Amino acid sequence: MSLSIDLAGRVALVTGGARGIGRGITEVLVQAGATMVTCGRSPAEPPHGAEHRLCDVRDAASVTELVAGIAEDHGRLDLVVNNAGGAPYAMAAEASPRFHDKIVSLNLDATLLVSQAANRVMQAQDGGGAIVNISSVSAERPSPGTAAYGAAKAGVDALTTSLAQEWGPKVRVNAINVGLVRTPDTADHYGGDATVAAIEATIPLRRMAQVAEIGQLVAFLGSDLASYVSGARVACHGGGEQPVFLYIAQNAHQQTEEN
Repeated sequence: MSLSIDLAGRVALVTGGARGIGRGITEVLVQAGATMVTCGRSPAEPPHGAEHRLCDVRDAASVTELVAGIAEDHGRLDLVVNNAGGAPYAMAAEASPRFHDKIVSLNLDATLLVSQAANRVMQAQDGGGAIVNISSVSAERPSPGTAAYGAAKAGVDALTTSLAQEWGPKVRVNAINVGLVRTPDTADHYGGDATVAAIEATIPLRRMAQVAEIGQLVAFLGSDLASYVSGARVACHGGGEQPVFLYIAQNAHQQTEEN
């Protein structure tokens, strides 16, 4: 028996789905046959086969209007991917309360707002629906320089398990704890290709993820192949991060052998 992911006839929303990781997710879901909607605060050109709508996912009224409009125009909403998020680097001791509020609002509060609006539609339709929250490995380990982001993503993980309990059996809710992912901005973000290569050498699979690989996992979690998966936090990090002390010890041992 061959297995394939077929999302034909299903309507999906990816927040922040016109750029970065969200764009990769959207492209995969389009390939799987889903009717695709992306959203963001600014106009954007989504991947071919998707439509883009304006929405500030931190604003409850804007979110309600978005989700209601999708359900009205397309007749249903089957899959929601809470992808919008992120944070600039800022040490916690120096960041302002307003800065932290904005980070938590975008990464945690918005996830709950969008999920609530989606749940209202999904609970009332045949077949229910699925929600996939894009979380981060920062939820599970120290996140110096992005402390509020890490805390918010830990909240997303906790939120995922709670909503899965509350909203079953009609709605499945899962999270993906994403590690390092290559995007067009990766080299600039880390200071060049050499630095990226050094970072990738510390990952067990010796590379960062491609955006499509995150999309493929989203497609699985949104499909019938994952019909008994709910409340899960799925790691997608290439094997995880090597403890720093081991990395230092291995380098020291290698240098000793070379000398």
